[in-house]
Amino acid sequence: MLTLDGVDVSIAGTRVLRGVSFSIAEGARVALVGRNGAGKTTTFRAIMGLVPMTAGRIGFDNADLARVPAHRRTAIGIGYAPEERKLFPTFTVEENLRLPAEVLKLPRDEIGRRLEKAYAILPEVKDFADRKAGGLSGGQGKMVALGRALMVGTRLVLLDEPFQGLAPALAKRYGEALLRLRKAEPGLAVLISESNPDLLKPMVDTAFLIERGEVRPTAL
Repeated sequence: MLTLDGVDVSIAGTRVLRGVSFSIAEGARVALVGRNGAGKTTTFRAIMGLVPMTAGRIGFDNADLARVPAHRRTAIGIGYAPEERKLFPTFTVEENLRLPAEVLKLPRDEIGRRLEKAYAILPEVKDFADRKAGGLSGGQGKMVALGRALMVGTRLVLLDEPFQGLAPALAKRYGEALLRLRKAEPGLAVLISESNPDLLKPMVDTAFLIERGEVRPTAL
């Protein structure tokens, strides 16, 4: 479904990704493991069209993603929860969740259906749905970012460092949410980046190690 083939990315004259190649099948749970600065976030941003490639190809359902503008990649079913969350602080949690679906001009009943699906995966988010996002803890914000990605990620969801900075109890709850997601949406592919592979063992089938912008298969 998603294929990266020889992807290079340079930022400010520095080569960050070096011939990155890997594939993700429909319904797969895949980890991208590496230290800070190894290229995990740049890989995600390349998939989302937020940084330009200098070489290579990214295919999604046999289509060339280079032909899909960055702002339209959610419309083809790719959801993205960035490491820094990027919630609108003056919006309520539910408004943050609904926003990407509303930008896509989805029908109201479809937005409602997706919202209930997100709440089923993340029941504690429903408990504070009326709160302003600016008042959330960092861990709560990570949960909301996952829910927002699920609102548009019908085929593929990218989770960039979702466990970073989470207290152990909240990391456990986040992991439980990912297991619920797998049961509820078996056809949804999920790519998770993480520096600590031990956190991902119950949640993924396949792992790739990224070091200095180069990727190879690895065991968890």
